[in-house]
Amino acid sequence: MNFTYYGHSSFAVEIKGKKIVFDPFITHNELAKAVDINKIEADYIFCSHGHADHVADLVALAKRTNATVVGAFELTEWAGRQGLEKVHPMNTGGKWQFDFGTVKCVVAHHSSGLPDGSYGGNPLGFVFTTDEGNFYFAGDTALTLDMQLIPRYAKLDFAILPIGDNFTMGADDAIVAAGFVDCKRIIGVHYDTFGYIKIDKEKTQQQFSAAGLELLLPAIGSSINL
Repeated sequence: MNFTYYGHSSFAVEIKGKKIVFDPFITHNELAKAVDINKIEADYIFCSHGHADHVADLVALAKRTNATVVGAFELTEWAGRQGLEKVHPMNTGGKWQFDFGTVKCVVAHHSSGLPDGSYGGNPLGFVFTTDEGNFYFAGDTALTLDMQLIPRYAKLDFAILPIGDNFTMGADDAIVAAGFVDCKRIIGVHYDTFGYIKIDKEKTQQQFSAAGLELLLPAIGSSINL
């Protein structure tokens, strides 16, 4: 599976020829200034929650690409009010068979206000089960015992976890989360973008390595095969 990182918690995967973008926050991210959002294609855009650093580019990207927006019910209602017609509302505990595989929505402990101040619904994590591999995107979340349910849903090939601390889990809790979800290959996100979430990358990778885990921190704009 091809994974492309756009900075912060924004990334894309391609499954069965479908281009799936997550939490698009690119044009407002100074660290991602080399990424040309106009060259990004999307068949689907999944949003873990409504904060601006996860949906800032949602409307423009969805309108240009005609992508289907997937997220919490209230978030997709908001997207509809922005003029987006292709939406798929979901909520915690639900799953759906898409044309690329199955997605189950799981608990994320966070908040979820939308850019206009309206309620964004429950923040979500997503478990993808596909013929090309299985993965878990935690979204913005604290460490939670609910993560121990993830192995019941899928044997993961990799997991995308926030590691920046302050607003979400930090490295220590993400290491525990990796154990809960039974996955040794972790892609770290939600770090370095703002002063509150800057990390020591070398130290953090050493922490994961000492725990028997592989922490991948791809450069912004780069792609890796998983």
